[in-house]
Amino acid sequence: MKTFRRRGKRIKEKDGSLVFQFIFFGLVSVWLVFFLPFHLSFLLSTTWQLDDFQAHFMGAYGLVSLIISLGMVACCAFAYYHYRYDKIKQVIHRQKLAKMILENGWYEMKQVQSNSFFEDIPNGKTKEKISYFPKMYYRLEKGMIRIQVEITLGKYQDQLLNLENKLESGLYCELVSKELHDSYVEYVLFYDMIANRISIEEVTVQNGSLKLMKFLYWEYDKLPHMLIAGGTGGGKTYFILTLIEALLKTDAKLYVLDPKNADLADLATVMPDVYYKKEDMITCIDEFYESMMARSEEMKQMPNYKTGENYAYLGLSPHFLIFDEYVAFMEMLASKESTAVLTKLKQIVMLGRQAGFFLILACQRPDAKYLGDGIRDQFNFRVGLGRMSELGYGMLFGSDVQKQFFLKQIKGRGYVDKGDSVISEFYTPLVPKDHDFLKEIGKLVS
Repeated sequence: MKTFRRRGKRIKEKDGSLVFQFIFFGLVSVWLVFFLPFHLSFLLSTTWQLDDFQAHFMGAYGLVSLIISLGMVACCAFAYYHYRYDKIKQVIHRQKLAKMILENGWYEMKQVQSNSFFEDIPNGKTKEKISYFPKMYYRLEKGMIRIQVEITLGKYQDQLLNLENKLESGLYCELVSKELHDSYVEYVLFYDMIANRISIEEVTVQNGSLKLMKFLYWEYDKLPHMLIAGGTGGGKTYFILTLIEALLKTDAKLYVLDPKNADLADLATVMPDVYYKKEDMITCIDEFYESMMARSEEMKQMPNYKTGENYAYLGLSPHFLIFDEYVAFMEMLASKESTAVLTKLKQIVMLGRQAGFFLILACQRPDAKYLGDGIRDQFNFRVGLGRMSELGYGMLFGSDVQKQFFLKQIKGRGYVDKGDSVISEFYTPLVPKDHDFLKEIGKLVS
């Protein structure tokens, strides 16, 4: 059978009490290290009697040495907790994994003959012993937890192949990927997601990829179009402004639509192609579509055109249509206008990747009424920010999603599907209170 590479720590049945073992034996070992030197010369002596022992250990000297050694143990325990907190969390995680197997009964027992005091004389008694315990390996590396579980086609296979929800809620982590290999399945989870949050200065765009967290990127060249959902106060507007500022640092051309004439409309004072009137917005969508179709034809006429390569290969710049409050805009339109806009947007999301025309669409809730006909499925990068209902999550990520969603009162927090159908916790880049988007964007445009 194929062996695991870099398996990590094997989860064993005795790990069910691993935290107690770790603390008890650790503290006792440290205490002995500090306590024994006070009495080493006495213990090595061969002349002491019981009275001497009592006088040495139970007198004032023994009491002082005990207090000093306990104080040193307390200092070491505090320092270890402060500087090696990850190590403690690993022990807690391993214990939780062992308890998960034990409490769910995913193991097998057998009856064995118990030994008497004299091994050659059977006592006729039997006891239960674990005969099978699933092979599970745990490893924490660079902020990622990797859990490998052996698959043996046994009666617990279905449970071991579907541990996502238990691992996420039990270890307080977020699933990044789940891969089935030969004879084992590997779960990869983000450990301490909020620690992977970055500041707006760290948001970079390079080679068709936009960095949004330490280990999370929107690879728009491969997985185009972003759908953002979230209610008021969830951080949606700041996130969109962050995307605009980051994209303007490249050669990208941006078009911004804000039907509510709110925060994004203010960008009209510092950058071109910002619209908030209905007629202007419809015209912008039409021109964006026409530009995409024209570029698709022009690309085929270029001397270095190559089948299968995209706009970047030909040295062309990407174009982004950033559309805030999309549902509110669609509700402003008459039936014929709505159908025409929806048709153009459908063509953009279906054909835009090759030509470098991308759509960033934001709304409070991605209602199927205005994102029908398979359009919603073309948004490969999906973000839900702030408070959302189960129905809202279902509209955003799919009604059949099995993810358990939790609310935390942190602005800019939500969930993301970056195009691999794995939904994980997400934090938008941090924006300092004194950061002036209009001023910074104005500098980039000028």
